[in-house]
Amino acid sequence: MEREDLPALRALGFEDSELKELGLWEVATGNPATLAEMYVRRSKKKDTLSSLREQVRRMCSQAAKDKTQIRRVWFEQKSASKAYVRREEFERATEAITKAGLSKTLYVFKTSRLSRRGMGQVGLLLDTFEERHARIYVCAESLDSRKSRMILAFLSEQAREQAADIAQFTKLGIDAHKAEGHWPGGVTPYGLECPKGAGKLRHKEGEYRHARRIADLLLAGRTPASIAEELNREQIRTRHGKNWRAQTIIHMSMSVAWAGLMPQRERMLDEHGNPTGKYHRGSDPLTDAKGHPIECGKGVVTYDELLKIRALITGRSRAASGSAIGDKRRGIRQPVTILTDLFKCPNCKGPMGNGGRNYNCRARALQGPSVCQGAATQRDRADEGIVTLWIGHILNLAPDSDTIHEIARRWLQYQDPATEDRKRNVAAALESAVGRELKLEKEFFVLGRMDEEKYDRIREQLAGQIAGLKSELAELSREADLSPLMDPEALITIWEGEGIEGRRALLKAAIKSVTITPAKYKGDRTPILERLVVDWRDSADTARIDAAFDAWAKRQQ
Repeated sequence: MEREDLPALRALGFEDSELKELGLWEVATGNPATLAEMYVRRSKKKDTLSSLREQVRRMCSQAAKDKTQIRRVWFEQKSASKAYVRREEFERATEAITKAGLSKTLYVFKTSRLSRRGMGQVGLLLDTFEERHARIYVCAESLDSRKSRMILAFLSEQAREQAADIAQFTKLGIDAHKAEGHWPGGVTPYGLECPKGAGKLRHKEGEYRHARRIADLLLAGRTPASIAEELNREQIRTRHGKNWRAQTIIHMSMSVAWAGLMPQRERMLDEHGNPTGKYHRGSDPLTDAKGHPIECGKGVVTYDELLKIRALITGRSRAASGSAIGDKRRGIRQPVTILTDLFKCPNCKGPMGNGGRNYNCRARALQGPSVCQGAATQRDRADEGIVTLWIGHILNLAPDSDTIHEIARRWLQYQDPATEDRKRNVAAALESAVGRELKLEKEFFVLGRMDEEKYDRIREQLAGQIAGLKSELAELSREADLSPLMDPEALITIWEGEGIEGRRALLKAAIKSVTITPAKYKGDRTPILERLVVDWRDSADTARIDAAFDAWAKRQQ
């Protein structure tokens, strides 16, 4: 009959001959008072097996002195300081004594190997062992729980404080490596890899070309579902050899690491504010002292492209209601018309939506003629007409018009989302720095809780930060070049270079709403420009409408 722990002992590197010498070869049976459990814990993989084997040897030597047999060796690689980590092997070892009554002694090498949670856990464990007339023996400190309970309690609290120190130093090291742009470890995004010892991301051969293709398709406005279907049809699999899913592509494209930037993760806490060991997938990159994203190597996309992809994906979704996870989203139907949300019914003033080839009143379509008699017009005619009116209106606005500046802002935000995102971050950082400056002055001038030397040193540092942020914000806020919006040909080129979302953004910057006068009779062919009634955000004269019309007609030809 073979021992249950023999595979684990062999995995630790013990030879069968040595196991026989240590008394770990034969199955231990007999009176529970002469039997014992041995618990061996490995904190990290870097703990060498030779060290673990030496711990087993010393505990076996102590068991021989105590004239007890080791019934079973329980081994696991788990943390003993984190409350959210469950140590299954440790629980089985103690249950073999406290519940099954198979033995009366638990051997551990050191107090820190037993637990790092302090007397809160160790004290309860000692109470349970005392009720069962059992004991815990710590070999390194030669502590018997039946004789040295107070010392064991003190050492368990000391182990707890050491765990806090280790966690602090570990966090400092990790944060320092992140600040220097070293990849923190873990699974790399598809298309990238981090060679052992390099600490930087690089393109992964065999994956990068497919990852870049996915990025190009997303930037072209393709949906993740259609991209996944195309890849599966071509027998292109994921890193793990599985079929692509839309959700896989969305998760991949939302990771800042895909752009070669350091991800900023947020630790998840329970209802009491304690860490759970899980991290929330952050959508923002880790930034340096000046607020710039920290790079950790090469990316599949640039940060600008990543922000554009995010805007395209989030524009096709909405936050899921009733979800416990704040970043879950559900898809919404995407508009395929440029007048969606702008076109209003002339009768009920409600929205006119896409009815296939026509725009029609949604109230009439969904609720019947008793609610609204409705209105309809051919979609292509209405789209062409509103484009002509929009171009003519824009060309007749003054260069300092609010509408022109709004169009420029929306257009540049759509074209260069990274600059707009950076501008928001710099503005927030500037506001925070000014707030800290006010608090500093209150501490020195009002409360008098700071000496002058410390005040001058901190004020100088804050002043430098504020000056740098103001300078960067001024650079980012420079007025955009509006000359393309003043030239008919250039304006039409800008318009035709945008997709549905871009054109809708340009229209919304200048138009509040559009209505259409009711048809005089069925099949009324009155020119669409005479029927469209536009509520503009800004006034304009008609000095250059002819130029816009001529340019549009030439473009159509």
